[in-house]
Amino acid sequence: MTVGVVLLAAGGSSRLGQPKQLVTLQGQSLVRRAAGAAVALGEGPVVVVLGASHDVVAPQLGDLPVQHVAHGGWAQGPGGSLRAGLQALLARDDAGRLEAVLVMLCDQLRVDVAHLRALVAAWRDSGRPVVASAYDGTRGVPALFARAVFEELDALPPEQGARGVIAREPSRVAEVPLAGGGEDVDTPRDLARLR
Repeated sequence: MTVGVVLLAAGGSSRLGQPKQLVTLQGQSLVRRAAGAAVALGEGPVVVVLGASHDVVAPQLGDLPVQHVAHGGWAQGPGGSLRAGLQALLARDDAGRLEAVLVMLCDQLRVDVAHLRALVAAWRDSGRPVVASAYDGTRGVPALFARAVFEELDALPPEQGARGVIAREPSRVAEVPLAGGGEDVDTPRDLARLR
């Protein structure tokens, strides 16, 4: 069973005032750190969706075995970026072996390869079509979606992210706890806390 990864790293970081993808944590940019975890998962192909600051973010991926997709409509919202990533994964899937997609963001500080592996294991063990990270009283990304749910992801309006699909039918969702999952880098205050 092949699990592909879509890493969303297209946003403009307007509240931060600089590309969050390039913020460094433990000596690595956030986009490289997240892409490295996706590659280390060792499941299937990894697609990184870029948009704003594409020209300065793409070199961060350099030698990693990932495909990056430049999404021109990134400013309309995460749904369009997610669709662009999913379509890139499906375009590579000539043999029809892709059975699930794991969707992740580049700025969730507590996400590591162990958490990504736990999501995949929960999907294989539970048989549920959606596995979401649970934090701060909600379910969100990183999240895994089985092929049966791809059509719903592909139908997302540009302004809506994966959370809409996660919330649609709560009974079909398995959860994996993610302590501190809400910690991200959106504002200068977040950045100061990180440093």
